[in-house]
Amino acid sequence: MLELLKAVFFGIVEGITEWLPISSTGHLILLNEFVRLDVSEEFFSMFEVVIQLGAIFAVVVLFWKQIWPFSAKEKCFIRQDTFIMWFKIVVACIPAAVAELAFGDVIEELFYNYLVIALALIVFGVAFIWIENRNKTKCPRVQSIAEITWMTAFWIGMFQVIAAVFPGTSRSGATILGGILLGVSRGIAAEFTFFLAIPVMFGASLMKLLKFGLTFTSAELVILLIGMATAFLVSLVVIRFLMGYIKKHDFKVFGWYRIALGALVLLYFTWRG
Repeated sequence: MLELLKAVFFGIVEGITEWLPISSTGHLILLNEFVRLDVSEEFFSMFEVVIQLGAIFAVVVLFWKQIWPFSAKEKCFIRQDTFIMWFKIVVACIPAAVAELAFGDVIEELFYNYLVIALALIVFGVAFIWIENRNKTKCPRVQSIAEITWMTAFWIGMFQVIAAVFPGTSRSGATILGGILLGVSRGIAAEFTFFLAIPVMFGASLMKLLKFGLTFTSAELVILLIGMATAFLVSLVVIRFLMGYIKKHDFKVFGWYRIALGALVLLYFTWRG
């Protein structure tokens, strides 16, 4: 029962941090320092990635009408603008996919530690504040998904590589920041980030599941499903909150949060020795 409660806790943290630009992977790695699941290292390595599928299903549910490319109401049955959007998302996925396939194991071995997480939290926290101050008086050029060019999609994907390499960066944070720098409005950058997460997280989860071997004990399967279900339910609330929040506010508060958390992480692990 205690392990199931821990799985719920991990699901809550995943559901909150996957969409807010504060790094879900960083938070899950740090959470495991204090609330350890009684599972093997191999299972936890898979769990911290696959649990994100629950959060991704929330995007599918909330944005179904925008992401489903077929419509019985259209004369040709195909929504051309949605298909084009998905091709642009594929283009944006390519840089991170190449980095993960080529260097995934090396990245995990070198950079998945508290120092990298803390520095990434702080550096990107500063970046959020600087970029929001810099863009305060600027009017975004891109006000809809359809206006995102192929080249803009590719460069947003390049920003995603930063998050793929450095845990603590935040995939959503890196791509939203990248979008804003490229002239995309805050709301559209967030939406494109949500849609981009669908193939990225499905692909990453499939790779982790295949690497783990799909051989679960009954306890491991229950822990994974509860974590995913919790992440799904929490994500439904958090995504709605974020889309409402960014209509009236910028992301500087998340920048300050990242700086404070990064400093606390450095102090804690330095003190612990």
